[in-house]
Amino acid sequence: MASGAMQPNVHDYLMLFALFLLYGPLGTGFSQSVNDYYDLELDRVNEPTRPIPSGRLSEKEAIWNWSIVLVVAVVLSTILGIHIGGQRGIIFVGCLLAGLFVGYIYSAPPLKLKKNILLSAPAVGLSYGFITYLSANALFSEIRPEVLGLAGMNFFMAVALIIMNDFKSTEGDAKGGMKSLTVMIGSKNTFLVAFIIIDLVFAVFVMLAWNWGFTILSYFVLASLAVNIFIQIPLYRDPKTGVSFMQHAVDDGFGNAIGKSEVQEHNAFLRFQVANNLLFLTNQMVAAAFVGAKYM
Repeated sequence: MASGAMQPNVHDYLMLFALFLLYGPLGTGFSQSVNDYYDLELDRVNEPTRPIPSGRLSEKEAIWNWSIVLVVAVVLSTILGIHIGGQRGIIFVGCLLAGLFVGYIYSAPPLKLKKNILLSAPAVGLSYGFITYLSANALFSEIRPEVLGLAGMNFFMAVALIIMNDFKSTEGDAKGGMKSLTVMIGSKNTFLVAFIIIDLVFAVFVMLAWNWGFTILSYFVLASLAVNIFIQIPLYRDPKTGVSFMQHAVDDGFGNAIGKSEVQEHNAFLRFQVANNLLFLTNQMVAAAFVGAKYM
């Protein structure tokens, strides 16, 4: 959208569909499958209902799964890169390969980045937050400076969210020697760190929107920051009952998409995530539309 170059024709819609396929079922599927395989022992404690520990998938089947997905992703990205051509094609293929590589070393030894939050959080921010924006832009046009700004904000937002997502596996992480932030500094301090990162992202968003000339959007982002802080304060004070009025959104609404949890702190994170993601992604989509209109 922010490229301003996508056309309403069959060719561009197919290109967009291929992008969704690459970073959705293929890219995310590869990294999650690798993670399930190498985290089997941890998942027996943290998430025994996942495919391998529950017995729905054997370890051998898991290897076949992520191997086939990897080959399909590499082949498809190479075909698209050749079709795009030039520097944009190189950027597109390079981003996908970088994402797959990071997705593998995130879970696989000897590096296993997820063992330490100082390595795992940036890895998630890069593969899920940053390169996806660059790839989408390179698919249709030269990289827009504003897209780099949006990608950077998405990087840090992903870092903050993955920090809190580790609440669900605190017990298993502690037993397995994993250095998640909640294991290292406790749940309450983890909330504080994550909330500070998120609020700084929104603050930077306000300044960028203003500098890009999107004055009205900057006001909306500022209002979103105020709403987020309003939600963060009671959650920080009491994760169990803070913004409990949003619990139905997790139980009955978004639970199938973002997950559910019996861990008190992780359930609080899910309640926050419903509001935060709605605010952040809505503002990002509006910003992308304004950027795209600028280059049309």
